[in-house]
Amino acid sequence: MTFSAPDPRPTTPDRPTAPALPALGDIEPALLEDWFRTRYFDARTDISSSGAQNYTLGRLRAVLGIESGELDALMFRDSPSLGCDPLREAVAARYAPGRTERVMITHGSTEAIFLALSAIVRPGDEVVVLRPVYQSLSSVAAALGATLRVWELRPEDGFVPDVSRLRELTGPRTRAVVVNFPHNPTGTMPDEDGYRELLSHVDSLGCYLLWDAAFADLAYDRDPLPDPSAVLDRCVSFGTLSKSYGLPGLRIGWCLAPPEVLTAMVRLRDYVSISTSPLNELIATRVLQRADRVLRPLREQAVRNRALLTAWAAEHPGLVDLPVPRGGVSAFPLFPGVPDMTAVCERLLAEDGVLVVPGACFGHPGRLRIGFGGPTDELRDGLDAVVRAVEKTLAESPDRGTATGGAVPGTPMT
Repeated sequence: MTFSAPDPRPTTPDRPTAPALPALGDIEPALLEDWFRTRYFDARTDISSSGAQNYTLGRLRAVLGIESGELDALMFRDSPSLGCDPLREAVAARYAPGRTERVMITHGSTEAIFLALSAIVRPGDEVVVLRPVYQSLSSVAAALGATLRVWELRPEDGFVPDVSRLRELTGPRTRAVVVNFPHNPTGTMPDEDGYRELLSHVDSLGCYLLWDAAFADLAYDRDPLPDPSAVLDRCVSFGTLSKSYGLPGLRIGWCLAPPEVLTAMVRLRDYVSISTSPLNELIATRVLQRADRVLRPLREQAVRNRALLTAWAAEHPGLVDLPVPRGGVSAFPLFPGVPDMTAVCERLLAEDGVLVVPGACFGHPGRLRIGFGGPTDELRDGLDAVVRAVEKTLAESPDRGTATGGAVPGTPMT
């Protein structure tokens, strides 16, 4: 599956061609966003999301005790470049005690990732990225001229990260190691020993660790991983209210970063977004000050839904091969016999109104990304529809083939 956009730049055939240089304007299409762009609002049943069930403003105000008078008194002036102090203090209190000066508030973690990579990476740098992975964590670095060193999370290992493979990819030219744990789309994460080994190795290299912790508050069977910025100085960690908190439309994220990185990020931000909204900051501050009230029902639902998902996979052993997610609310099952699930995804939306994400968006076309953070009834209906669609596809294909779940050669890094 490929998506492409026209090149908007004028051609000048009489002008000598200059050596090709990296340009952000040549960044790869965001395959996941392209998939959602024309389908997201047409779905009746959404089991595509990597986030928890979304809050309404009314429900959130009831949970947090936000009165209308507090909103009415808000002045719509620009916020400070790093975000308002109450929100930075609330982020630090929960994720980085005593380090408020390292907090920057951003438009979701996506802006933080973009700004941090732009501040750190230069052409020719070597940057280690995961595969499969959320595309911002790889394509931005590539567009900045970095040489990508791919740390493959292998299906045969259940996508569990193997730090010995990371060691083989790093060296004196390594500028940054970029990871997201719990992982999107598989839900994998290192165990405690693997986490310590990863941090120790990055520390020995003297490079940056960029740590996307969008799902830090949703871990199963073990404690959440500590934020590595507490022990590594050259670390930029990212957080967001879009995933575990069920507030993607609020567009509030943050990063924890060394002062010199924040300075460079602010300089870049002056040309991009300037600051975040004071209204969104006010709501986000209340959310983080009472985080457990917001998170508790979403965690409980995620636990129930994960049990439903694993039971569903167990009921269809020849049809579904599910690596059990250890964190987050996304899963990445394989469907043996269907080499490319993209047509199945189109069928699901057209016939049942069910939205899922084809694995081709992550370089694994025989898989789906299924989100299990939403309403339980919706998940159950969506999973039943997936089984029906796969069974129909198999029945219509006399040569069923075999899907290995591996990345397809030549597939864009996503």
